[in-house]
Order: sequence, then C-alpha cells, then structure tokens
Amino acid sequence: MAANPPPGIFGHNRTMVTPHYAVMPPEGILDSRLPGFRHTILRFQTSPQMGARFAQALIEIAADGGTTTPLNDGLEHFFYVLSGTLVINAGPMIKHLDEGGFAYIPAGAQISLRAEAGAVKAIWIKRPYEPVEHVNHPNIHFGHRNSVERRLKHTDGRAWQHLLPDDDMAFDMAVNILSFAPGTYFPFVETHIMEHGLYMLNGQGLYLLGREWHECWTGDFIWMGPYVPQQFYCTGWGEASYLLYKDINRDVRFG
Repeated sequence: MAANPPPGIFGHNRTMVTPHYAVMPPEGILDSRLPGFRHTILRFQTSPQMGARFAQALIEIAADGGTTTPLNDGLEHFFYVLSGTLVINAGPMIKHLDEGGFAYIPAGAQISLRAEAGAVKAIWIKRPYEPVEHVNHPNIHFGHRNSVERRLKHTDGRAWQHLLPDDDMAFDMAVNILSFAPGTYFPFVETHIMEHGLYMLNGQGLYLLGREWHECWTGDFIWMGPYVPQQFYCTGWGEASYLLYKDINRDVRFG
C-alpha cells in the first residue's frame, strides 16, 4: 500500500480566481461529460458562472468518439485543434482538421464532431451571437495556423495571427495567436473594454493581471474580464505563444 503524502503537499498551486480574472492550470480542472457525446471529456476553463460572457473548454475526444446527435444550441462556436484529427460536419460542409486547424461555425448551424483514427484535443469556444441591424451574419470559416500571416505589431519579436477576419463587422469575436520571442513583452500595460480567454499553446512567461504577476506556461488558461490591466513577458528559452479570444465590433452593453 502506498504511503499517504505529507500534509499540505497539494495545497500550493498557481490557481487564482477573482471577480475580474482567473488563472487556471490544467491539473485543477475536473472532467465533465455531456449528453449527446460519446467517449468525450470536457474541461471547462471559463463560463458565465465565473463571470465571463462566453464559455471555453478543452475537449478531449477518444478514437471513434464525438457527438451522437448534432449540436444545435443557437450559439456561435470556434474550434482550434491541439492534437489529432477532428472531423467537423457543419451545415453542408465536412472538414478534417489536424493540429493547428480551426473552424468558426455561426449561430444556427448544426455541428457534428468526431475523432478520426486517434484521440483529439481541441479548444472549444462558444457564445451567443450579437446581431446588428443591416449587418449580415458571418459565414462558416475554416483555416490552418500555418496558412495565416504573422504580423509584427508594436515591437519586434511579437507576432499576431488573426484566425478570423479582423476587418469584417459581421464577426463579434476575434481569435488570434500571439507569439513572443524570448525576452519580448507588451510595450505598455493594456486596459480595455474587451474580455479575453487565453490558452497557452507553448512556452512560458509572466502575465500581469491587475497588480499581480502570474507565472504561466503550456496548457494554462487565463480569463480576463473587461478593463483588467494586463501585460505579458516571455521568460522562457524559446518562443511562447497563446490562443487569444476577445469580443469585438459591438457597442457597449447596458443592463
């Protein structure tokens, strides 16, 4: 029989949850299972229960797993594949997405998911769409990280990849990949109306949230509510990159 661990060994961790931001290492996020899925585990990273206006989860689909009935919840969805090959059937379209592949599915479209050949890990973002009069709803959008231009902004060594069109008012959400060379950082502390969901794809760094610095690395999740002061330093030996959700292109909300 294994000996009991000494007291307190599991009591020290990097998790921080506040009304305005959260830092969520993966080891503390428990499994969830949902009706309509087989051989599938979800680990919800944020949701309206935390105070966010969107939900984000790490979804793990075992071989031959996936949806048993199509999803049709009236929400808009975004998927980013971390490993494996995810088959997405959205409306009339079927796509096979491997690591780095992504899909935006507009509200109202039926979605079916399955793992092809082996297990799949992906980030899943969903939220209510905010329609605007005289603006068409966005279309289904598929792509791959390797095909998206890397743009330098503000400083050398910090690159942006816009996975969704950044100049189309139909989209009320953006999902970008930010990449940092070692020692690179934001040139200023950001404070803005948009909220964020951030998933560390690789590397490590220090993230300023409010007045506190938090160490983060591959697999960590950070939620940032509106107006939270924020800044990032890449502190590892290699490049750091993260997947970043934010709400865009809509006026302020009242009530």
